[in-house]
Amino acid sequence: MQPIEQAGDGDWVVRPLTGAASDKTYRCPGCDQEIRPGVPHVVAWPAYARASDLEPWDTESSADWRRHWHTACWRNRDRRR
Repeated sequence: MQPIEQAGDGDWVVRPLTGAASDKTYRCPGCDQEIRPGVPHVVAWPAYARASDLEPWDTESSADWRRHWHTACWRNRDRRR
């Protein structure tokens, strides 16, 4: 079971990454800038599949929605709306 972070925009599984093992560049959905290899960041996805009849803690199917975020962008995402 993954730890769940509750927020105004839903319940999220959030995994912090050190970036040490990263060899890919990702694009942060918060600022639309690159997250270069080696940069610490977070990966987040909904804690359960939305708009479905799946079990509420079905993190396997909702993991398809995982995104890599700069840590600061993730923390401040509610201010961007």
